[in-house]
Amino acid sequence: MEFPVQTANPAKVETACLALPVFKDGDLLPAAAKLNDASERLIGQLIERGDFSADLGKVQMIPFAPGLNADRLLLVGLGERDKCNEGSFRKALDATFAALAELPASEASVALTDVPVPDRDTQWKARMISEAASRSVYRFTEFKSSPAPAPRLEQVTLLVSESDDAAKAKEGARIGAAIGEGMNYTRTLGNLPGNICTPRYLAGQAEQLAADSKGALVTEILDEEALEALGAHSLLSVGRGSAEPSRLIVMKYQGADDPDEAPHVLVGKGITFDSGGISLKPGAGMDEMKFDMCGAASVFGTVKSTLAIKPKINLVAIVASAENMPDGRATKPGDIVKTMKGLTVEVLNTDAEGRLVLCDALTYAERFEPASVLDIATLTGAVIIGLGHHATGLLSNDDDLALDVLDAGETAWDRAWHLPLWDEYQEQLDSNFADLANIGGRPAGTITAGCFLSRFADKYPWAHLDIAGTAWDSGKQKGASGRPVGLLTQYLLDRETELVEAIASND
Repeated sequence: MEFPVQTANPAKVETACLALPVFKDGDLLPAAAKLNDASERLIGQLIERGDFSADLGKVQMIPFAPGLNADRLLLVGLGERDKCNEGSFRKALDATFAALAELPASEASVALTDVPVPDRDTQWKARMISEAASRSVYRFTEFKSSPAPAPRLEQVTLLVSESDDAAKAKEGARIGAAIGEGMNYTRTLGNLPGNICTPRYLAGQAEQLAADSKGALVTEILDEEALEALGAHSLLSVGRGSAEPSRLIVMKYQGADDPDEAPHVLVGKGITFDSGGISLKPGAGMDEMKFDMCGAASVFGTVKSTLAIKPKINLVAIVASAENMPDGRATKPGDIVKTMKGLTVEVLNTDAEGRLVLCDALTYAERFEPASVLDIATLTGAVIIGLGHHATGLLSNDDDLALDVLDAGETAWDRAWHLPLWDEYQEQLDSNFADLANIGGRPAGTITAGCFLSRFADKYPWAHLDIAGTAWDSGKQKGASGRPVGLLTQYLLDRETELVEAIASND
């Protein structure tokens, strides 16, 4: 999708549809005021007569507007002015583009950078606009015999009132478009069924990303023989009951001027289907366990966004992928496996398998001497009980890193919440027979899962993102959400800013 930026008088803009934001108080923003004057007070009259209430997220299509060059006018409700914030702005955007995506038109124009969002500039608003537009046209119809017609929207022009803001709008739109495309890629990988999206399929996706990157990305695929040689018996134990072979997928992007600059590492849980193994899950809702690779999918999406944005950092993306199935060879409750780090783990529940693949991937990450490591996983149902479906759970062994992740989430409006990683919780992982158990009981399940991973992340600053509550939606709107690609991409962009500033201060 294309996002040109224009500073023309909105009343003179020729477009199939012009989206215009309106507050409930009737005090019109600059673009709306110009359009109101040009259309014989059409907007003002609609508000005064109560024909449009401007409630947050409410939209009204006006098919013919006198005095305007736009074929249609879409009024977008912003609600009350004093309550306008990032969340309400995003809600208004989603409503806008849901309506525009239904139009029989390939282009539209929006005057949404006018909206005053406290502490957010034109670049941020343009980024949110282009991201929302990209997300709005996503449809997963690969397996529909007669899919509904795809949205025709291909171009969204961003109208800015001040010419000085045009450059910021262009940069924001560029970043937002890249993140939107990365999120849509993540959604597709998550939505694919487990009989298609296997560990080998994900490995093929990594190879395709590298092939399409014109040398910007290098991929290495470690098969089961290579993992055996590395001593990754924990990862291998998870896939032992499946006919699908496990894989460790490594993708390397070098964007920093110094190729030896310490990389930031993303590690994704890629359980392409999670039956629970011998600790079999209940049948109801088990189909959603194809989403258990959404951590890996978000890493792929972030790599895609990174390749489009081209930040000057070094990045290593690692995906630990397996299929967790019951079989005569499957790991049994009570089995003990040896990790790549050398620690032994008593597997008390084979449905706590994500940490078993991640622990070997976290150990593998040590060889890159990373500046930071973030792992992303649909790890525990407990995080949904604690945080619901709005916030991603965050645990970290480094408070500064945790703050960086939280800040990135606030900027991307893809938020996380910091949970404690206190030593007292570690005792719940004590085992009578091995160095540690893979579960710590019902209390604080998300935290003890983080405690388990922390045993394998003691060589670098590390943060864990539990996305079990945010990676997909259930019910009528079932499907992968694309989160937390926005957070992860913003985290990397912030590290680029830090690196550039550090280099400049040393010159």
